[in-house]
Amino acid sequence: MPFLTSVFGNAASRTHSFGFAAEGAVGEARQRVGDLIGAAAEEIVWTSGATEADNLAIRGAAEFHAARGRHIVTSQIEHKAVLDTCKYLEGQGYRVTYVPVDTDGRIHPEAVRESIAPDTILISIMLANNEIGVLQPVVEIGRIAREKGVLFHVDAVQGAGKIPFNVALANADLVSLSAHKMYGPKGVGALYVRNRPRARIAPLMFGGGHERGLRSGTLPVPLIVGFGKACEVSRREMPAESERVGQLRDRLKQRLFESIDAIRVNGSLAHRLPGNLNVTFSQIEAEALMMSMKDIAVSSGSACTSASLEPSYVLRACGVDEESAYGAIRFGIGRFNTEPEIDFAARAVSQAVSRLRDLRRSSETL
Repeated sequence: MPFLTSVFGNAASRTHSFGFAAEGAVGEARQRVGDLIGAAAEEIVWTSGATEADNLAIRGAAEFHAARGRHIVTSQIEHKAVLDTCKYLEGQGYRVTYVPVDTDGRIHPEAVRESIAPDTILISIMLANNEIGVLQPVVEIGRIAREKGVLFHVDAVQGAGKIPFNVALANADLVSLSAHKMYGPKGVGALYVRNRPRARIAPLMFGGGHERGLRSGTLPVPLIVGFGKACEVSRREMPAESERVGQLRDRLKQRLFESIDAIRVNGSLAHRLPGNLNVTFSQIEAEALMMSMKDIAVSSGSACTSASLEPSYVLRACGVDEESAYGAIRFGIGRFNTEPEIDFAARAVSQAVSRLRDLRRSSETL
């Protein structure tokens, strides 16, 4: 709050006390973000969010290393910020291999290895999927990338602050982060750019040479301070909070499966974010289910693809048929949810599913 009201200096102004105060706060936040993922403070580059961080990582790497190669490896279930950036680069003459996933939504590291070509310059794989919450074997994939001398980008947006992640263990060269996924402010993110060995990327924007020349623009000090604080809290409370949220997720699953038949969980339960539950209800359209219980905040896919009427491309990549994909709901359980809320949600979903199935049976008999 002080940085929204009284500490108003520009962090790039180093000739007066107001600027010094802002610069110091930004530096402290940079250290806190770095501490969360095992990075040095100077390896953190501020962005406007994860979408920009993904673009900077992928386009920046592609443009800087174009003379060495024009091949990129990613997966079929990446976030649209990654997939659309790769599609753009394909239009610029780059080749992109989209590695498939198994029915659990997991990428096989050997499939990534087999996709690497002599001109491969970048591998981009997410830490955790934003729809089905499935965790990817980034440590194994990072080991392969380092062995092959290929840059490794991890979109860690969904997982950072919720599960342990260390850039050194993952051999990650570039890592995208977002503040609001760990209860920080919306509109600020970061890109980790490894110093040793140095990950070289080209900037997307030019101006005053801020952020080591990689991201020009005046820094939003209040947002950055909030991001740093969110990282500090997440790092401190992650072990206990992840266990508690995971127990709530399991409670919700149990309640749903006790009261509703013909449902299934999408994606691996063994390799999953603690607060994610993606469930398909047969003979139900997710949109109708959500409309019938507006006091419960759930979704039928990613917020970034909510304008699309197509079934989830993530579920389709996992082998889920089109009808089942249309019946999938994503439940997100967070740090402020309680057991009574879980039980309330389970009852509401059960009643809504029963009502909608009755309506469907009635219409089919007419």
